[in-house]
Amino acid sequence: MTQFETPMRIQRRKTSIISVGGVGIGGDNPIRVQSMTNTDTRDVDATLAQIQALASVGCEIVRLAVLDLDAALALKRICTATALPIIADIHFDSRLAVLAVEAGVKGLRINPGNIGGPDKVDRVVNAARAAGVPIRIGVNSGSVDKDLLRKYGGPTPEAMVESAMEHVRLLEERGFRDIKISLKSSSVLKTIAAYRLMSKAVEYPLHIGVTEAGTAMRGAVKSSVGLGILLAEGIGDTLRVSLTADPVEEMLVAWEILRALGLRVRGPEIVSCPTCGRTEIGLMELAAAVEDRLRGVEEVFTVAVMGCVVNGPGEAREADIGVAGGRDSGLVFRRGEVVRKVKGRSELLPAFMEELELFLDERRVKAVENCAASDGVGKFIVR
Repeated sequence: MTQFETPMRIQRRKTSIISVGGVGIGGDNPIRVQSMTNTDTRDVDATLAQIQALASVGCEIVRLAVLDLDAALALKRICTATALPIIADIHFDSRLAVLAVEAGVKGLRINPGNIGGPDKVDRVVNAARAAGVPIRIGVNSGSVDKDLLRKYGGPTPEAMVESAMEHVRLLEERGFRDIKISLKSSSVLKTIAAYRLMSKAVEYPLHIGVTEAGTAMRGAVKSSVGLGILLAEGIGDTLRVSLTADPVEEMLVAWEILRALGLRVRGPEIVSCPTCGRTEIGLMELAAAVEDRLRGVEEVFTVAVMGCVVNGPGEAREADIGVAGGRDSGLVFRRGEVVRKVKGRSELLPAFMEELELFLDERRVKAVENCAASDGVGKFIVR
């Protein structure tokens, strides 16, 4: 591809549409970003605090573990106190699923074949249908039925898909089709293969993720590779990046994956160069300070943090605001124009952060003016 050609445009797979608490999934709806709390659901205050933290960084749907009756009973207080749609994660006990629906959750994550006999499946399906609550069938490689493991010689992609289809049929036999499906493995290649197979078998929306991906760095890499390939092929209607870390970190990685593929954008893009022998400023400190300041900012713009005189001025000039360092000095750019020259390595960080605050203040004022001009319709958030 030459520099004048149009970048690849991703053609998303067409799927049926479901709604989770008013959040549209599938069809032409945006790819939704989900996470899961790691608090004890019975601790309502701690769970609500984490839900709020997730919402502040772009979480659109959140899943809660419902391990017992006390957790199910806590759901009503949680659902009442937050606008974020709650999905109840239920295993083995149909009573908990029914109680969760009655408490006001907007989605269930169950495997119908694991919650008891036909009468119990009926009870859950009837409750979900009456409340307009979709059901996500979630198959992980570690929970594939033993008969299928023997049939396929292990938790292969084919075994995962057949397992999911068995659960799907239990719902379809009851006329229930508000379904979403996930097929997760800790293996990136197995995950990709399973979703490719499933995308050809059904039109239901797919929730994609690499499960048990690992700690922050390893999990981010595996999720970026696995989800990136699937999304580039048009597969995926919701996603979760699963990390052994604070769930807030999952959100940051998920949104960057979507940004990198041109699928969705939230918050500023920070362009920063790698460290090398040409760098003569405190680049890592400066980039980290900028990233920390802009965490929670939702508006879209570009910030460049560049460390040398070779590529720095060009990149900084193209950004909405940028800094390019040189020998014991730096230039601050605003939309292509130099607005400040800074002498002294120790002065560059405070000087650029001062300019960044001015930049944010100006955008805030402009947004308020635009909002007033449009009779109060609009939103601008800088935290």
